[in-house]
Amino acid sequence: MARNVTNPALQRKLISASVLALLTISGAASANQLADIKARGELVCGTLATTEPLGFTDAKTRKIVGFDVDICQGLADQLGVKMVQKSLSVEARIPELQIGRVDVLSAALGYTAEREKQIDFSSSHFQVPLKVLAPVAAGYKTLADLDGKRVGMTSGSTSEYWLRKSFPKIGVVTYHDSPSGFLALEQRKINGLAFAQTSGMRYLQAGKGKYAFIDQAISWEPNALGIKKNEPELLAAVNGALEKMEQDGQLEAIWNKWMGSETVYKIKREHKLEPIEQVRSSVK
Repeated sequence: MARNVTNPALQRKLISASVLALLTISGAASANQLADIKARGELVCGTLATTEPLGFTDAKTRKIVGFDVDICQGLADQLGVKMVQKSLSVEARIPELQIGRVDVLSAALGYTAEREKQIDFSSSHFQVPLKVLAPVAAGYKTLADLDGKRVGMTSGSTSEYWLRKSFPKIGVVTYHDSPSGFLALEQRKINGLAFAQTSGMRYLQAGKGKYAFIDQAISWEPNALGIKKNEPELLAAVNGALEKMEQDGQLEAIWNKWMGSETVYKIKREHKLEPIEQVRSSVK
C-alpha cells in the first residue's frame, strides 16, 4: 500500500533529532571506524532492496544483489575484510549511518549540499539523469507541461530535492519506495513518477508501452558512497579503494554487468571516478 508522506521535512527533522541524541549518548563521533572495521573483520554496507539494478531482491536466490552491492563487495575486498550487506529504506539511510549501524552507504546515494552537512561523500563513481516517467497518452513533452500536476517519487530522494528546488510549480507526492509510487501511477493517482533513469527502466518495461520518459532531465545526479562525519581515515581508505577499482577496470566491469550494453538498460558509463570536490563545484 502506498504511504503518502504529507510532511517529509518534519519527518526528517524528527529523525535528525533522534540521531543527535543517540550520538551524544554513545559518543560514536569519537571512534576510529576504520580501525573498528579492521578489528572485527567485516564492513557493514547499507544498500537499498527495492531499487533495480542498484539494490534489489533476486527472485531465485532471495538475496539482495545489484550494482551497489557489488561496489560494496569490491570495497570490502580492497580493505581485506568480509562484506556484510544491510537493507535500508531511503529515509533511513543517513540516520543509520550516523548512529553507526552501517559503516558505509552504497544505496543510490546522490550528492547534494544539504546531505553533505550530515555525512561525508566519497569520490563520485557514477552519474545518472533524474527523469519523470509519464503516460504516453498524456503527451507531456517537457517538465513545464507538468506544472500544476502531481508527480510521485520516493520520500527523501534526490528526485524530491531537485524537483522541489528547480520546478516548484509541480506538485510533489512522496511514497515509501518506487513500487508504491508506480502503483499510484497505474491507478492514475499521480501524473508522473520521478527517479533516476536507471531505476525507472524496470517500470518503463512493466508498462508495456503505456509510459515514456520525458526527455528533459530534472537534474544529473552524481552518486557516491556515504561515510559518517569525522572519519578521515575511513574516507581516505574508501577513496583509495575506489581509485584502485577504477584503475584495474573493476568499476567498469560492475557497471557493464548491471547497466551496460548487454543489459536491458544499455547505458554507457560516460562519467568515470570524479573527486567529490569537483562534483561539489558543479552541483549548485
